[in-house]
Amino acid sequence: MPAQADDLPEDMEQMAALVRELQAENAQLRALLKGMAHQAFGSRSERASAILGDQGILDLGDLVTTPAAAANDDGDAEDKPAVARPRRKRGVMALPAHIERVERVIDPDTLDCPCCAGTLHRIGEDASEALDWVPAIVRVIRTVRPRYACRKCREGVVQAPAPRRAIPGSMVTTSTLAWMATARFAWSIPLNRQLQMLAGQGVILDRALPSRWMRKIAWWVKALYDRLLAYIHSQSRIFCDETRMPVLEKGRRRTRTTQFWAHACDDGPWSGPAHPAVVYIHARGRRHAEAFEQLARYQGVIQVDGYGAYKALVRSGPGRGKITLAFCLAHARRKFVDAYRKSPSPVAAAIIALISQVYVVEARVRKGTAAQRLQARLAETADVMAKIKAQIDTMLPRLSPKSDLAKAMRYTLNHWKGLTLFLEDGRIEVDTNTVERGMRNVAQGRKSSLFAGSEEGAQTWAVMASLLQTARLGGLDPYTWLNDVLERIVTGAVKINELDILLPWNWRPAAEPVKALAA
Repeated sequence: MPAQADDLPEDMEQMAALVRELQAENAQLRALLKGMAHQAFGSRSERASAILGDQGILDLGDLVTTPAAAANDDGDAEDKPAVARPRRKRGVMALPAHIERVERVIDPDTLDCPCCAGTLHRIGEDASEALDWVPAIVRVIRTVRPRYACRKCREGVVQAPAPRRAIPGSMVTTSTLAWMATARFAWSIPLNRQLQMLAGQGVILDRALPSRWMRKIAWWVKALYDRLLAYIHSQSRIFCDETRMPVLEKGRRRTRTTQFWAHACDDGPWSGPAHPAVVYIHARGRRHAEAFEQLARYQGVIQVDGYGAYKALVRSGPGRGKITLAFCLAHARRKFVDAYRKSPSPVAAAIIALISQVYVVEARVRKGTAAQRLQARLAETADVMAKIKAQIDTMLPRLSPKSDLAKAMRYTLNHWKGLTLFLEDGRIEVDTNTVERGMRNVAQGRKSSLFAGSEEGAQTWAVMASLLQTARLGGLDPYTWLNDVLERIVTGAVKINELDILLPWNWRPAAEPVKALAA
């Protein structure tokens, strides 16, 4: 590229070619700068209105023009566990009936009649309720085991056995351990912040203690974690994804980037048998070897993004012929969204609007049976997907191969069979948002803690986050569930061959009768 005016060509054709080259380079740099600025300062929403503005509703002939939700929009009630909601009162959610009521009666200053000085009588009342918060109470459980002896023979000494503890000889109860684990792995409150909260109550603990405690309780529930993973792999259709996990390593000045792989299942959208569940598996990388190690024995449909490690499962090795890959339409959509944000194009806008119509149909048939969903997809969605492919086939040869829009189109065509597999099976979702929602728990914890202290700590993280997140997906309070499960495992009330009754969808509080599962 000429650096000075003297280096400019004198020939007009060469000058015109140089100008065109500079214009193309400037357009590419402007698009890159716009994308980076949006990534840093722009809206994170993927709703069509946030991306396209007034162009979110396009005149597309026979297509429905109702504004569609974003591809990864999970704010609808249908996507959440079916939890009994309290009644509404005056437009506000009424307070749950099971919460303790403390009644405070406010009488007038005097019960003498202001007119005749007679005694006033109660003829009615006005009552209102307000939610009150009582801070957590830290207390010490002092366990006393008296020793008894016989005064006559003076030989036999009787004493009750000491209750089993999750950590023998420790200063904390199972309830404290459950609270710390829930705060850390379900609500993303780092352990050092919990120590500061306890210090405010006058309890000063060594910083290394909580980490050792978390490893110990992860050891107690590791068998339940294995049962949860086995349950997910027993389903005919699962979701998989992965996300980075920085880990401190002794002898290194910086963290090593390892991976959390997530395996999930949920048949709730079509009222199927599989309960919502997610398991995180810690691995040193995200290569083909890790994917083979985790999924080589699986047989069925795996819904994933376009990462090559999953494709290797069906190209060669034990998974060939046993695993079918279904790809994520939301990932394809995001590529068109990114292309549109960098360089607004009516073609990208049209494809985004067409994909939105797919989600309009999906929202309407959610909670229907697999057969009902398939029928609606064949009747409506198949035509929409055909129009998307026709648009891509028509426009791709006219675009520069290096443009973001062309890359989005090539990605979509290369994964077309897996992207349209939901048109052949009503059980399959259109995207992998089921497992991506499960990844949010890991991302929030990673943001709070920055990294895991060691590979053993990352494994503890995977075990505890898997169980607590699955409890949350099932609509349970994670602390109540974990406290009860830990207590019953530690005391031996539940044996190793009875762990299935502690899985979140089978669990009942210890006060309720627990029915043994059928074989």
